Amino acid sequence: MLWGVVLSSLAACQPFVVPPGDKAVAPSLSSDTYRADDGALLPLRRWEPEGEAKAVVLGLHGFGDYSNAFAMVAQRLAKHGILTVAYDQRGFGEAPGRGRWHGVGRMAADAADAVSLLARQHAPTPVYVLGLSMGGAIAMTMTARHPDVPAAGLALVAPAVWGRNSMPAIQRAALWLSAHTVPWFPLTGSGFRIQASDNLEMLRRYAKDPLVLKRFRVDLVRGLVNAMDAAVLAAGKLRRPSLFLYGLRDELVPLGPMRRALMMVPAKARRIAVYPDGYHMLLRDLNGDVVADDLATWLLDPSAPLPSGADRGGIAALMDAHSR
Repeated sequence: MLWGVVLSSLAACQPFVVPPGDKAVAPSLSSDTYRADDGALLPLRRWEPEGEAKAVVLGLHGFGDYSNAFAMVAQRLAKHGILTVAYDQRGFGEAPGRGRWHGVGRMAADAADAVSLLARQHAPTPVYVLGLSMGGAIAMTMTARHPDVPAAGLALVAPAVWGRNSMPAIQRAALWLSAHTVPWFPLTGSGFRIQASDNLEMLRRYAKDPLVLKRFRVDLVRGLVNAMDAAVLAAGKLRRPSLFLYGLRDELVPLGPMRRALMMVPAKARRIAVYPDGYHMLLRDLNGDVVADDLATWLLDPSAPLPSGADRGGIAALMDAHSR
């Protein structure tokens, strides 16, 4: 009897994933909106270069963030003749279902359709995907699940690859239990001494931005972990040129899981740029312009050496770094 009550309670408190919309429409991009294939309207931002674009970037923001995450780097990329387009992913910013998880597959499909639309609109200009943290995980999953997507390559800044296999057993158990008993419980980052960047002025603006999520349901966090698991599984399937950018002061994506994920990526597809003084918000750090110029160089010619030399050490730079 007791177990029956417990099981019934667990069944009533399952982690929630927002189902897709019930419309079937042709996806489209306007100047400020991305209309997905289920009718969802996702706010969109564009940063145009002067003259014709030499490359196009689709930006996928990180967890809790939204498309404005690309404002600083996009302005720098525009000076190199690169167009940046970014939308608020489902559940974030001003997109539908704010604060709720919409599923890795749904988010990866959104990204794949957006790449296809940009490729048609700007042909023959190459289209790249720039993923930040969670956005990097979604980008990796997108290429694995949609192998025909017309992306010229991936630029992945501190991609979220800290999956369950890299977590302590007690942490995995706590996540499962809380997601199946109190999926609605709000979590905050208070109490954690984690520095995401050395750009304190930017961090203050970020903390005050009403479109940045400050509280996270347990099942939303579980969704992020699912996305990280999917990214780890996708690592071995990457075939397009992929630039991984990582700061050794990153306190959100640990060095160990990053190493393991990168070792799974085929060597021909993998290029690594390591920044010893870089934090998780690498492109928004005080030296973010240095990283942005490296990124622009790669986007315009994936075979060119990076101006900062951050790519010279390759995988060895990470293997030699001290684990946290």
